[in-house]
Amino acid sequence: MVIAIRRRELVLALGGAAVGWPLAARAQQPVIGFLNGATASEYASLAATFRQGLGDAGFVEGRNVLIEYRWAEGHYERLAILADDLVRRPVAVIFANGPAVVVAKKATTTIPIVFATGLDPIASGLVSSLSRPGGNLTGFTSRLDEVYEKPLELLHDLLPAVTTFGALLNPGYPSAEVESRNLQEAARTLGLRLRVLHAATESQIDTSFAAFAQEGTQGLFVETADPFFTARRDQIAALAARYAIPAVYNRNEVAAAGGLLSYGASVADTYRQAGIYVGRILKGEKAADLPVQQSTKIKLIVNMKTAKTLGLTIPDKILALADEVIE
Repeated sequence: MVIAIRRRELVLALGGAAVGWPLAARAQQPVIGFLNGATASEYASLAATFRQGLGDAGFVEGRNVLIEYRWAEGHYERLAILADDLVRRPVAVIFANGPAVVVAKKATTTIPIVFATGLDPIASGLVSSLSRPGGNLTGFTSRLDEVYEKPLELLHDLLPAVTTFGALLNPGYPSAEVESRNLQEAARTLGLRLRVLHAATESQIDTSFAAFAQEGTQGLFVETADPFFTARRDQIAALAARYAIPAVYNRNEVAAAGGLLSYGASVADTYRQAGIYVGRILKGEKAADLPVQQSTKIKLIVNMKTAKTLGLTIPDKILALADEVIE
């Protein structure tokens, strides 16, 4: 009984369930489970973008659909409890991001799951085929084929005399080990050496940047496809500025937060598209019949303000490729 009570307290503390809705209204409307590894405040704008996609599909929260939010607040180990709670309710469909997708897949084989993730959907075992998912999962990936090599290539173009760079990964991210190996392989292909450090908490992010600075790291790649890092983009950009380390990221949102260079997809775009998919499933379509799609909004963004702060001159080669330049 004590375990059950604590379990329920955890769900209520992290979930943000729509307890304010009248029971009669809740009974008449389909319920969406929203499972996220970060916090409500950090992902407020992305949750709004997801609801925009739902609206495009004809569903408005509180009018003809309800959403049960579950936030793990950066503690990925809590996701299993939160996912199980959504399954038991049960919800009509689950939307999950990043590590939450892997957990949701383990929690149910019957409830449709729509994902927005930076993971490789096939390599991570989410689906067996992009065009024909076949099971109860489908969604959108912002992963790029050149996800490992391109950031290092950009760093090398920016700092051609540097042969050793750093990389920061979250060991709790499902594909962290694979990404570490692939980054090392990409570095060898480019004739570079790579020093990889890991951080799974805010304090470890601070410690890692201090270690990079102490070692004299002159260029850094941060794996911000991980929701934990994406949610802490302000902290990461500020640390890179404090220690004067030029850094490249694989999420557009980081450059907007003060990061030097970003090459990647828009998380917001995958969330909006996922909202549309959830709406289509609520209308009767099956996840198995909806192909997994890759984000096509890939951008290279250069933050000239940050470059000036770091005393860097951005090469014409990079500026010519840039889709957006923040002055």
